[in-house]
Amino acid sequence: MYRTTSSPTLPSRRLDRLHRLMRRGIVVSIYGLSACLARGQVTSSNTTGPSSVSAPEQAVSAAAKDAAQNPVAAAISIPLQNNVDYGVGPYRRAGDAFLLEPVIPFKLSSKWAVISRTIVPVEVVPRLSPSEGVDYGLGNIQPQFYLTPLRQGNFLWGAGPQLWLPTATDKVLGTNKWGGGPTMVALYRRGHWLGGGLVNNQFAGINHHHVNQLTIQPFVYYNMAKGWYGVSSTVITADWTASRSQRWTVPLGGGIGRVFLIGKQPFNARTQIFNDVRTTNGGPSWQLQTQLQILLVHKK
Repeated sequence: MYRTTSSPTLPSRRLDRLHRLMRRGIVVSIYGLSACLARGQVTSSNTTGPSSVSAPEQAVSAAAKDAAQNPVAAAISIPLQNNVDYGVGPYRRAGDAFLLEPVIPFKLSSKWAVISRTIVPVEVVPRLSPSEGVDYGLGNIQPQFYLTPLRQGNFLWGAGPQLWLPTATDKVLGTNKWGGGPTMVALYRRGHWLGGGLVNNQFAGINHHHVNQLTIQPFVYYNMAKGWYGVSSTVITADWTASRSQRWTVPLGGGIGRVFLIGKQPFNARTQIFNDVRTTNGGPSWQLQTQLQILLVHKK
């Protein structure tokens, strides 16, 4: 993944300057995210005196928290996630992946729904040698579809197909072959806790240049007062086309987040830090993830 070639569009110095500016922008976004976490409150514009929350606002807050933490929640949401990988390659530089992940539910009947989640990655791959430049652009878009029961209990699940689309703008950023594979998610919630996992395996292409990758995403949330929560949501991958020593990427870590309202609009913001306890040759040593999620839930 973290290979690079010289850029045909911009000189190397300009690309390096662009990369530095992007990293500075990430720092600014983290500061803004922290401000949102610190100041976001569930309030009413007409409230006076001590803080109070109306019944409709409480309903929206509960629905928003479910949409923020439940991958198969029947609610529209738009997560905007940025992942910075530090210590990549022989120069130990930073790579970046910005993910747009719109989630849209489709009701099939009174008992069943399909939850669609489409991963749209925009990536920056750092310079790895003096003769090569920074690569950036669109990666492979991956639509996911989960068939799930509408009845909400303590145990939730969803399963279906995931697609691999040939949309990468450079061979360094992805494998432009059609493909797909199975995907499933299961979770359990009890009291303040919610935990579960998402698993899928992607296949694309044939012969020597193909994709065969397993993704395991365990997650656990501990919910606290005023919309705050602790979270650990890692992404473990295994490239079955690589040798055993170069196959696994295993990050461990976690962070904190908050579900809040700005006016009447609910948002979810979180940040996490991961240490890669196992990585590939030239892979990152640690990661910083920030996410802002727009939650389009309905009042009941």
